[in-house]
Amino acid sequence: MKIRNLIVAAGVFFILAGLLYRSEHQKPGEEGAKAAADVPPAILKLDAASITRLDLVKQGEKPIVVAKTDAGKWRITEPQPLGADQTAVSGIVSTVSSLNSERLVDDKATDLKSYGLDPPAFQVDVTEKDHKEQKLLIGGDTPTGGATYAMLAGDPRVFTMAPFAKSSLEKSLDDLRDKRLLTVDPDKISRIELARKNQDIEFGRNKEDWQILRPQPGRADTFLVGELARKLTDARMDLSDADAKKTAAAFAHAAPLATVKVTDEAGVQELQVRQSQETKSQAGKTPGGAPEGTKAYYAKSSAVDGIYKINADLAQSLDKNVDDFRNKKLFDFGFSDPDKIELHSGAKTYIFTRKGEDWWRDGKKMEPVSAQEMVSKLRNLAADKFPENGFANPSVDVTVTSGDGKRQEKAQIAKSSDGYVAKRENDPALYHLESSSVDSLLKAADEIKPEAPAGKKK
Repeated sequence: MKIRNLIVAAGVFFILAGLLYRSEHQKPGEEGAKAAADVPPAILKLDAASITRLDLVKQGEKPIVVAKTDAGKWRITEPQPLGADQTAVSGIVSTVSSLNSERLVDDKATDLKSYGLDPPAFQVDVTEKDHKEQKLLIGGDTPTGGATYAMLAGDPRVFTMAPFAKSSLEKSLDDLRDKRLLTVDPDKISRIELARKNQDIEFGRNKEDWQILRPQPGRADTFLVGELARKLTDARMDLSDADAKKTAAAFAHAAPLATVKVTDEAGVQELQVRQSQETKSQAGKTPGGAPEGTKAYYAKSSAVDGIYKINADLAQSLDKNVDDFRNKKLFDFGFSDPDKIELHSGAKTYIFTRKGEDWWRDGKKMEPVSAQEMVSKLRNLAADKFPENGFANPSVDVTVTSGDGKRQEKAQIAKSSDGYVAKRENDPALYHLESSSVDSLLKAADEIKPEAPAGKKK
């Protein structure tokens, strides 16, 4: 037992002595140099902000040239002038400016054909502000297919690069072009004009709120009009059908659905949308099969050349009438509790004021649950339709003050043959309300009682 312990102790001593010797005699930076040697070398390290031009050259195809404008935006200049998808081009810039290898294959290559680099399958020419150029040559895949050979022109070294790096660089013209049909900023749109066969609708924007300007001024549902603006600016070309003549012919024979004019600080852009009635056999889905009608939608924009198919979602958003975009809520205080509610129903009068979280009436604090129930009923008053007449002899008057006293809304409510009809002050629209919504509001107001004293609460 003693001999074994002695052997173990001696072994530990020699290990520690060796480590001490190594630490004292190792040259400064030697350990860091070894670690650095294990890291694959970079192929390219550039300042992404300094890149002003990219030339993408693929064997057998026309080069694609993307250049940065004086305004700092990317634009396609070859093979034809086109707007560029800023996100897609920025992805290439990000990849090429910080391109790492997986490993160094050959530090002085002489046979480039064996790597698929003579000639290269794909080439990216990078130009910087100082007109300095770098040419990245991309060759064939490695035998296992897990990487791709690459090198810089003028540098004899051959590297391998990851497949995702190759795919992020090797983009087609359709990948890089701006596929938006309208190139406006949705946050800067000030006006939307929607011309349809049966009705013209116009929306105007004041800060974050939308209003209906035509066919008659009225309150708009800001969320729904905002969704329309988003869908218009999100509208993309369907480039799956490469036959431009066929698409143009289909547009010429299709029925007009809507023409939209969108105004922002840069001007007005127009989008014409038409719909045709295709059969599935015409659409190429079931050749030779029995005809079964499906609608196809086409668009022509003033912002870009050509005619393109579009998805049904945008078309359906345009195929709406003005009532679909109206603000159906009778009051606008939303999710914030109002400051004061004054309600007159026949001979009854209810005046409630809010102080903090508490509601008061005639100097008495009201029971909170029942008070909030009444506020909720008032908040949920909403039209199920907008009649042209039927408002006469109002029996209910409601005044709501909110926004720290800055907003005051007044409405009158009259009984009708199938419910109630309400009219807001200074609003030409009439709001049809279901009987249950008004009856439950009046009942909730009548049932609010003073809060019981603390000692009497159950």
